[in-house]
Amino acid sequence: MQGKTLTTPTTVSASKVIGEAVVNRQDESIGEIHELVIDTDSGVIAYAVLSFGGFLGVGNKLFAIPWRALELSPKEMKLILNVDKEVLKNAPGFDKEHWPNFADRTWGQSIYKYYGYDNYWDL
Repeated sequence: MQGKTLTTPTTVSASKVIGEAVVNRQDESIGEIHELVIDTDSGVIAYAVLSFGGFLGVGNKLFAIPWRALELSPKEMKLILNVDKEVLKNAPGFDKEHWPNFADRTWGQSIYKYYGYDNYWDL
């Protein structure tokens, strides 16, 4: 389709995001979206849960990433996270058997601060 410009969609279904690849600004693979966490009071996506590390899905660590830290690539279906792999390796994470309490604002504030974002509930 010559002349057609790709644009980033402003809405996308959760099923299209869950399982999608996540890369950093250097186009290095970071992991994939494991889950989305929605604040039911505000209707806002509070976190994307990123699966990172391990081998063939075994030993993966999960990370709660502020949704605003991700952007959808306008060229292909993947998400871009502006975080270096080393920062992510040292980030507070959890395993699939021990999820944090996403409603805990103290915990949430520490996550948003780690990634350099204002708390979504203060906006």
